[in-house]
Amino acid sequence: MARIIYTDDLSAEGVRIFSELTHAQLRNRLEPEKGIFIAESPKVIGTALDAGYTPVAMLTEQKHIHGQAADIIERCGDIPVYTAEREKLAELAGYTLTRGVLCAFRRPAERTAQDVCADAKKIAVLEDIADSTNVGAIFRSAAALGVDAVLLTPSCCDPLCRRSLRVSMGTVLQVPWARICSSPARWYESGVQMLRDMGFVTMAMALDDDSVGLDSPVLKAAEKTAVLLGTEGDGLSRETVAHCDHTVKIPMMHGVDSLNVAAASAVAFWELFRRRGAPAGESRCQ
Repeated sequence: MARIIYTDDLSAEGVRIFSELTHAQLRNRLEPEKGIFIAESPKVIGTALDAGYTPVAMLTEQKHIHGQAADIIERCGDIPVYTAEREKLAELAGYTLTRGVLCAFRRPAERTAQDVCADAKKIAVLEDIADSTNVGAIFRSAAALGVDAVLLTPSCCDPLCRRSLRVSMGTVLQVPWARICSSPARWYESGVQMLRDMGFVTMAMALDDDSVGLDSPVLKAAEKTAVLLGTEGDGLSRETVAHCDHTVKIPMMHGVDSLNVAAASAVAFWELFRRRGAPAGESRCQ
């Protein structure tokens, strides 16, 4: 049974997870097995519990202990549940809590690109996307539109940062993902070839003169497809575009030259994967 602890002490050991530690400290790169991520809101916390993640501690508004947090508190077993009034928790955490509840979980063991792609036929590859909102939104589209796995280059934002998790509505915890390559230099040098070695036809989303439209029949013929999406503003690197099998664009109107990367990902996933995904009306996520 959870231990309910009223607190207004920033220095309390358990509260420091929520109030003082930076994301880099939570991630604990030197000792990954001790890494933590923070899930925000009962829905995302429930998704993490459903996926088998191990809770460490919770921070919640006092009014939610017997309200919207009651079910997840019961599911979390014997962990400390720190609580205070809304204003005090905003002061402790540094921001107003979404839906009044935060939960710290152990980070999962890192997986390899080969592992998460072993049975995948439709994957997304995110190159150097720095904005956590965009990463979270891409994961949500990936889950909704039938993407089997997501790979991220070494410079890409961490999908388990608080904002990415929240924007994804917890789908970061449902779609298999991994980093590809050990360094940015290695990605630019051999990353696309690694995708080919795993059997994927590579499709770079870019506005080149020789780009083909998403509705091109040649794109639908691939048995295994990797859609590559680039960083905000600059898009994919020239090296990546040059090494890919196809360069693909979304036709635009009214002089608009491009979409936000998260919006572009949803359009690309729908058009490329809809004939190979779940039947119309079927939901893949709970």
